[in-house]
Amino acid sequence: MVFSNSVFLFVFLPLVVLGYYLIRHELRNYWLLAVSIVFYAWNEPSFTYILIASIIINYIGALLIDKLKFKKLMLFLTMAANLGVLFYFKYFNFAVDIFNRFFDRNLQFAEVILPIGISFFTFQGMSYVVDVYRQDVLAQTNPFKLGMYISMFPQLVAGPIVRYKDIAAEIESRKVDMEDLAYGVQRFIIGLFKKIIIADNMAVMADAIFKLDPILNSVPMAWLGIVSYTLQIFFDFAGYSDMAIGLGRMFGFHFLENFNYPYISKSITEFWRRWHMSLSTFFRDYVYIPLGGNRKHVYLNVAIVFLLTGIWHGAAFAFIFWGIWHGFFNIMEKLIKDVKKKKGVVEEENTKKDAKYYLISALQHIYTMAVVMVGWVFFRAPGMTHGFNYLKSMFGLHNPEVSAYNVWLYLNKWSLLIMILALFMCTPIFKKLYGVAKKKINENILIPIKYLVLLGALLLCVLQVASNTYSAFIYFQF
Repeated sequence: MVFSNSVFLFVFLPLVVLGYYLIRHELRNYWLLAVSIVFYAWNEPSFTYILIASIIINYIGALLIDKLKFKKLMLFLTMAANLGVLFYFKYFNFAVDIFNRFFDRNLQFAEVILPIGISFFTFQGMSYVVDVYRQDVLAQTNPFKLGMYISMFPQLVAGPIVRYKDIAAEIESRKVDMEDLAYGVQRFIIGLFKKIIIADNMAVMADAIFKLDPILNSVPMAWLGIVSYTLQIFFDFAGYSDMAIGLGRMFGFHFLENFNYPYISKSITEFWRRWHMSLSTFFRDYVYIPLGGNRKHVYLNVAIVFLLTGIWHGAAFAFIFWGIWHGFFNIMEKLIKDVKKKKGVVEEENTKKDAKYYLISALQHIYTMAVVMVGWVFFRAPGMTHGFNYLKSMFGLHNPEVSAYNVWLYLNKWSLLIMILALFMCTPIFKKLYGVAKKKINENILIPIKYLVLLGALLLCVLQVASNTYSAFIYFQF
């Protein structure tokens, strides 16, 4: 079940919300656990046992860490169990394929099917166990409450990765007032709009162009494809995160933000402070800092984190390359900064917004987006060879005399309008305009206008859903 289909919007969600507010407060965690299991089992009931096994592993592991003296051993065994399950279902096929290629063998095996969301709920369980080991939180003695935390349907299959310590108090006791409910509904509608109207429309162009032979692409055609995908993946994932945060608020949970306008970044380091922030902070707190952080082996630590980031996204060389690609630029930026610091060069922030300021800012944006978009080529391409050929077509290295494909067969007036809207929504311009409007327009006028806009956005989404043109979320496969 996905947030953007009619069964979820018109049946599942209304029944879940209605049931949640009708039952007693002390039963609400059990209600959320039950509906979350139903949500996960809807399309793939045979994989539900994996989710339940993850809950049991982390529940028992945390209790043993809390009660026994051999805490490090219990932590190691629990982490090994989590990673073992993740490896088998996500990386076993890839590992056997590498073995066959490297040793020129032909091992036969039953292909393992990847359960949706396994990376997200596994990482949530692992973060909880580590936090218990560090004594940042107390071990949860109620298995149903821990089960609700790990399986909570708003963020179960595509994040954000919610840390137990961030919502531990709300698991035990929470209240939802009308302001929370209203905010949750608004945030859900905004996320739904990002997914259905922007991401899904960009996906039509991106999918069609990436299916073509990149050798026959013209330069404009190749750039249209990667720009479409750059917008698709952001609004697809950010839209899901918005919906998850909105749904969480409807039930009294305050999930942390997962995106903060990543495409306005002026460096790759800044990009990763703004993109998929729950994953970035996970690797920072549970990998980078334990390895030594900024104290020792800094560049090696960064390299390891981004290698793991690539591996986390999928069992394919293209994802590994993507992680290494981002890691390289993060290391280069850190190296340049360290060299300047050793030479005594003080970087003064230019607060004077003159021509020089705007030129430098523009060049920084161009550099950052160039690196990001080249990375997205390999993230989206079906393989490394396709990715390199696509990259060549972007920079005119294939240069077919007559391209087999025409840009205007894919870019119509509607998709162009959506693309322009998406480009504006990648920036905080609408947020700033609303802030200005709040100061200058009477609240009695502004609030009805805001709700009318949200209602119009919702109706547009409903029409799109009714036509059955929605697509699955990209991050479901991770």
